[in-house]
Amino acid sequence: MSINVVERIDNFVKVQNILVSVSDKSGLEQFIPDLVEINPQIQIFSTGGTYGRISEILSGSDASRLMQVSDYTGQPETQGGLVKTLDFKIYLGLLTETYNDAHQGDLTRTSSVPIDMVVVNLYPFKETISKPDVTVEQARGNIDIGGPCMIRASAKNYIRVASVVDPLDYDKIIADLKANQGATSLDLRFQLARKAFDHTAVYDRTIADFLVSKSINDVTNCYNLDPA
Repeated sequence: MSINVVERIDNFVKVQNILVSVSDKSGLEQFIPDLVEINPQIQIFSTGGTYGRISEILSGSDASRLMQVSDYTGQPETQGGLVKTLDFKIYLGLLTETYNDAHQGDLTRTSSVPIDMVVVNLYPFKETISKPDVTVEQARGNIDIGGPCMIRASAKNYIRVASVVDPLDYDKIIADLKANQGATSLDLRFQLARKAFDHTAVYDRTIADFLVSKSINDVTNCYNLDPA
């Protein structure tokens, strides 16, 4: 397999399509209206509780800027939110390169859009395992899959996509967008990518350390095992 080597990119990328799916919803009440003010034509894709929170924040004509991920992909969320964002159209939108004709053809073929910013933070695994008497099963249920995948995909494609994992960065992002007529700079995207990969590395290390600390008895005690 040959690695696709990119030679041409844009310093500034206009933020037209963003995906927001966060456990920590702090700061959205200011961040989302600021994004809409900077670009009134922005399209926001969201899921579950995040969609509900953004629906409360946006009103009137601004509400038309928001779409359920399931409406975009054509695939409803599975029970309990097990699968929400693991979809070809999402990852095509995250990983496509601006000056790759084949990628642009794939977008057209699938009626997909390039996603310019991902705002994701993860299921609270560390908080869950900090609770007294937490079981392995309770911890397992709080292992995020879609979130880390989106963070990694968007951070890998920092040449075009901003990967946002920390609400404390919202003000910096808005300042960058205002300074650059609604576009993110390569400098900002690279800063966010470094932070994003550190975020997922710490998350995975926390999960690994927790599982290493448990025995098979801790696992079997959680379930009624089928003896077959």
